[in-house]
Amino acid sequence: MGLAAGGRFPAGQILPYVIAQVAGAIVAAALLYAIASGAAGFDLAKGFAPLAIGLALVMIHLVSIPVTNTSVNPARSTGPALFVGGWALAQLWLFWVAPLIGGVLGGVIYRWFSDEPAGVVAGRK
Repeated sequence: MGLAAGGRFPAGQILPYVIAQVAGAIVAAALLYAIASGAAGFDLAKGFAPLAIGLALVMIHLVSIPVTNTSVNPARSTGPALFVGGWALAQLWLFWVAPLIGGVLGGVIYRWFSDEPAGVVAGRK
């Protein structure tokens, strides 16, 4: 949404992109669940965010998960929430709304400060 608001992504491709992201997150969460559920001591609600995202985001997750149950991307939040259920699904709306608002605001601010003419989309004119 932010890229589209900033004129850097075609608005008509937002929905297919979001669907692909969410589908990928669900498949990844299902794979992690299938692999990890066979391990002794497996607990569905603990520690998977830093492992799933990777070493580049470990610090963000280790610091903010205990405080806010954070994630970095709405699709990444959706996949695991479907398997955790309950409290995770109840909070999921915020993990979609907040980044979308922030992305749109960022895109609008980018356009406001940018030298690019309106209508430029990712290298196309």
